Amino acid sequence: MNSNRRSWLKQIGLGVAGLTISRLETIASPAILSANEFIDDKPIRLSSNENPYGPSPMARKAMADHLLESNRYGSAQMNELIAALAQKHNLSSENILMGAGSTEILDIVARCAALKGGSFVIPVPTFAFWANMIEKTGFKKITVPLTADKKIDLPAMLAAIQNDTKLVYICNPNNPTGTMLEREQLVEFVKKVAEKALVLVDEAYIDFTEQPSLSNLVAENKNIIIAKTFSKIYGMAGARVGYALAHKDTIEQISQVTTWANGSSSVVSVAAAIASLKDEKFVKETYSKIHEARKYTIAQMEKLNIRCIPSNTNFIYFTLADYKKDYFDLLKRNNIWGTYIYEEQGKWSRITVGKMEEMQQFIKAIS
Repeated sequence: MNSNRRSWLKQIGLGVAGLTISRLETIASPAILSANEFIDDKPIRLSSNENPYGPSPMARKAMADHLLESNRYGSAQMNELIAALAQKHNLSSENILMGAGSTEILDIVARCAALKGGSFVIPVPTFAFWANMIEKTGFKKITVPLTADKKIDLPAMLAAIQNDTKLVYICNPNNPTGTMLEREQLVEFVKKVAEKALVLVDEAYIDFTEQPSLSNLVAENKNIIIAKTFSKIYGMAGARVGYALAHKDTIEQISQVTTWANGSSSVVSVAAAIASLKDEKFVKETYSKIHEARKYTIAQMEKLNIRCIPSNTNFIYFTLADYKKDYFDLLKRNNIWGTYIYEEQGKWSRITVGKMEEMQQFIKAIS
């Protein structure tokens, strides 16, 4: 009886947890259509760069197994996750700070950098929610346009640094453009910036590429911080688990602007993250499926006179300048969530790569 009751509670709890997570709106995109604009409650969600295949089977089981432990704080589990991440990146546990998604990490680093005022340098367009927030504190924002081929302009970023600059932000691959910087050039840039200010490298999408992380730089350099997340390749956007990699002294410093360092992720989410690191099969399959669906989508969009930027992520950046139909109206009428216009000049927008059948429906809708 007790065993059956426990099993029943897990099933009920998982259903409730799944319902809650499904209703969370991620903030990977500044603008998504509200649910009440659609005829039914099952839109094709191609707006927030979510992984349509996750969480992995092992992560889902871990979530179910730990639901009934949600009445307890998960310090031991968090230590286990930190140790696993330290091993993954060949670092020490002292080099890691956990957060509720990498967005919280970006917020923490920005707040720490802004304590003494000054300015920060950021490319445009890029993932800028944290920048919009921190600018309200008086931290001066210095923006640097992308190159003509939609890549981050590293020489211009370096030239934009002022005497009072405290932070420089790089998203690699960049969101929303999907472009990736050449690693040797990025390493050279990061090291030069680190001589003058903190440099924050957001690697949310690097798992969709073959490029190695810059994590090997942090142990010896106090001014380099890497932001990582479980939201994308691991499919845990709604579970909210992210982390920073940095020098141990830097981790201690940025931890001072948090109320509870390493305490903002739930027991269920941490358990799922630990399991996700072990489910290499799921990661490889997701990588392959996303690449296949992305290749298909770009080829089909190009046939419709929608020019796309070569992508290194699970989304595609494209121009509607030569597209003659009402793109956004077609999305709405076909119950598809898209984003918006990021750059008025050229009418640049972005679409997430979902499952192959979802991308086929997307192409059908805009054809």
